[in-house]
Amino acid sequence: MAKSRKPAARTRRKTAKKREGFTLRDILRWSGRGLGVVVGLWLFFLLIFTVVNPFLTPYMIAESWRQGGIKRDWVALEDMAPEMARSVVAAEDANFCLHWGFDMHAIRAALDEGAGRGASTLSQQVVKNVFLWQGRSWPRKALEALMTPVLELFWSKRRIVEVYLNVAETGKGIFGVGAAAESYFGTSAADLSPAQAALIASALPDPKGRNPARPSGFLRKRAAEIAEGAATIRADGRSACFED
Repeated sequence: MAKSRKPAARTRRKTAKKREGFTLRDILRWSGRGLGVVVGLWLFFLLIFTVVNPFLTPYMIAESWRQGGIKRDWVALEDMAPEMARSVVAAEDANFCLHWGFDMHAIRAALDEGAGRGASTLSQQVVKNVFLWQGRSWPRKALEALMTPVLELFWSKRRIVEVYLNVAETGKGIFGVGAAAESYFGTSAADLSPAQAALIASALPDPKGRNPARPSGFLRKRAAEIAEGAATIRADGRSACFED
């Protein structure tokens, strides 16, 4: 009779556990599964975007909703004036071809000079623009730091530059250099002059506050520096990784 009571006792204990709700182990297991699904989806889109253009990004959608529409026009890198890519790289990440996603020299300089200096590479900015959200926060920066080396592993340098030039905010409600060329200069990305390309690049740190079509004295000076930098990286080979 004693043996016959044991199965009934185990059944009562299991029923009691079910009534108690999720245990910590259950929560950890389901959290792990959820995290695995999120990582899997990100890797799926990361691989898809090696060949499929990310025509819309979370920030584009948010700005389109906020402003009632945006201007964007995807342009392949080979259909842009070569000075455009050189100007952006010279302005934003001159050592782009030399690093694996993080420019340690720029990071050390930023630490020495304080918060006024940025150190984000083009790769980091592509991760932020395509997969994450805007604004400064430690969670976003941590995710960006984890995701950037993976992006560099699967995407070519040329692809990173091409995507950046098409998803970067280049004005109020304007995204990509194709829409910028048309909006500011009434021309195509293919027909941009070196000076125009440098002016677009000079506006990138503050696209809502700077107008390449009506540049201030500061913007003209900055554009001249960028044009000089673009010529320099072409001469010393630092543009080779994204050019034909």
